[in-house]
Amino acid sequence: MRTRKSKKKQVWITIGVIIGIIVIGLGSYVFYLFHSVEETANKMYNPVEGDSNSEKKEREEKLNNKQPISILLMGVDEREGDVGRSDTLIVMTLNPKKETMQMVSIPRDTKTEIIGDGRVTKINAAYAYGGVKMAKDTVEAFTGVKMDYYIQVNMEALSDLVDAIGGITVQNDLDWIDEGYYKKGYHYKKGTLTLDGPQTLGFVRMRHLDPNGDFGRNDRQRQVINAIIDKATGISTVAHFDEILDALGANVKTNITFDQMMDIQKNYRNVRKSVDQYEVTGQGTPPGQTYYLNVSDEEKVKVHDMLIGNLQ
Repeated sequence: MRTRKSKKKQVWITIGVIIGIIVIGLGSYVFYLFHSVEETANKMYNPVEGDSNSEKKEREEKLNNKQPISILLMGVDEREGDVGRSDTLIVMTLNPKKETMQMVSIPRDTKTEIIGDGRVTKINAAYAYGGVKMAKDTVEAFTGVKMDYYIQVNMEALSDLVDAIGGITVQNDLDWIDEGYYKKGYHYKKGTLTLDGPQTLGFVRMRHLDPNGDFGRNDRQRQVINAIIDKATGISTVAHFDEILDALGANVKTNITFDQMMDIQKNYRNVRKSVDQYEVTGQGTPPGQTYYLNVSDEEKVKVHDMLIGNLQ
């Protein structure tokens, strides 16, 4: 079990948050919402380097035929003079026919080859070495599954988004006091908690006080994702519409176009009826050595089969 304090902050966003915003509102207000969301979507749009026309066509056919799709969610801590690392990696699959959504977390310390670079190191380094393309290629090689889309979010988005939707409610299984990075002295009590933006960052980043280390933290990450989706898709968020769009437009990048978001909203919205969550497991290196999570071939096959199963 690792207790070393993290020097990076983790944050993410899901497609559910984006598509949920699209459907907020009624009557004449829809016109305003439609064009506001379209403008924000255009700000977020960032195609993957080297993306071929054939790959784009293949993705369009999947959406047109309402076939399952895969999305790579990356939480990146980018600072001035530092390209950052993708410290949160979640592979999400959406199957509209089965009405199932799958979320598979890949721990940031997972040891693997960085595709396009050749080094064997922690998977979160792929983004630092080669941006979205290298991170995407590396995850594809690790899982054996092609990623149709990606969503990259900068750390500030989580705090801004949670504040924009008026806070979220989570269930906390541990009792601890924040060490002071986000909300100095904030007490995370066991039970139901209502969190603002900075408190949410503290909730998802803590690991050294958690007996389950990274695995416990990743559990909290997935819980917060679902809490954001639930809150952001509610009609009550209409009053915070502009703040939500500001948070997304300033902090999110994706290769999902506005029209594709509309298709996903229309044809994939029911996948949340059944949400399956999993975290890649492995063996950590002994104390005193550089920490890696070594994942067995058997575990990789299990993850591959699991993802493919929801993409069929």
